[in-house]
Amino acid sequence: MAPKTNPLKLNALQLKTLTVLQQLATVPMFSEANADTGEVLIRYFPRPHGDHFHCGDAIVMSRDATGLQNKAVWTALERKGLARSHYPDSIVLLPDALGYETGLAERILLRADH
Repeated sequence: MAPKTNPLKLNALQLKTLTVLQQLATVPMFSEANADTGEVLIRYFPRPHGDHFHCGDAIVMSRDATGLQNKAVWTALERKGLARSHYPDSIVLLPDALGYETGLAERILLRADH
């Protein structure tokens, strides 16, 4: 059975932000995985150029990543047990966050030649 989409009832901005963070967690340039705990530290955030930025094999539109600079979003992800916030410098995604089904990856992580 497929995991339920958004069981923690994250709002739209929180879902978009988590989707982008999940993608950042797959890119060694931005993140560092801890094999012992299953956590991933995101220590670097890409700078947009124009209306988008590159994140591994995906392109993310800046409008879909505004939560990366929003302390309230980071706090909400922490409160929901998905992350440990070190706003604005870094964020640790916990294993539950890495596997959380946001339902947005296909929509906001654009994978095309650029």
